[in-house]
Amino acid sequence: MKKISISDSGPKVSEAIYGFWRWTDEGAPTTSQIEKTINLCLDLGINTFDHADVYGNLTIEEHFGKIIQSKSFKREDIVLFSKCGIRKSTDGYLEYYDTSRDHIINSVNGSLKRLKTDYLDIFLLHHSDFLADPEETAGALAEVVKSGKVRHIGVANFSVFQHQLLASYLRIPIVTNHIELNLMNTSAIEDGRIDFIKQSFSKPLAWAPLAGGKILNGTDEKAVRLRAKLEDIGKKYNANIEQTAVAWLMKLGTLPIIGSLSESRIRNAASASDVKLTREDWYEIYQVTR
Repeated sequence: MKKISISDSGPKVSEAIYGFWRWTDEGAPTTSQIEKTINLCLDLGINTFDHADVYGNLTIEEHFGKIIQSKSFKREDIVLFSKCGIRKSTDGYLEYYDTSRDHIINSVNGSLKRLKTDYLDIFLLHHSDFLADPEETAGALAEVVKSGKVRHIGVANFSVFQHQLLASYLRIPIVTNHIELNLMNTSAIEDGRIDFIKQSFSKPLAWAPLAGGKILNGTDEKAVRLRAKLEDIGKKYNANIEQTAVAWLMKLGTLPIIGSLSESRIRNAASASDVKLTREDWYEIYQVTR
């Protein structure tokens, strides 16, 4: 799998990225389970890994840090993302957002400690904070970059206007926006987010590339029609439904974030980079979503 620049200011990442947000869906994972998946990704050419402080309530970063510490691979051979901004109340009932200076600084330091590394390649705000002081937030991001703890900054789940607002207070570029994008949810194409990210000379990262499994297993009419079309188009490329759906995202210039724990699904997503859809086939699939 080739490496590409996520923006005109870097860094270079793999065409597919592995994210850990689903790792506690089926119970508490072990370090060895995570290490097995990391090694599979590296074997497939996926060297870019996406974390957040809330994944597994801090535990996923801790597992990953133990693996870095064991030196089973070189830190400089991987690209590490982490995020902050989503918090939960003490009783776990309320989810809220916090991009205050203190929370950003503490979150960066916490992620570095858990991941056993001196720097993050990209640090992202996980969600726009409606109560944020944009000048304070921007200042904190500039501070962690200047300190060397973070090399690049990004955002996740930001609208165009939220993205523009933060960027207007920054002298350093926002290198990407993690957005939900898949064939069951193409709103980022219609509402201008994809265009704005590209206008900023960046590549969007698409989370939930298979709509949480709905593209493969959904029973509603849209999912059934979409599956049939993906199967039909995929035959031209000797590709299965999953590979074709991910290849559709790659054709758009987005980088899919793989979240599956399944080895076969990780392999399918990684091999999707070999499926080069024609413009006609891309639009034929897109038409089904409309």
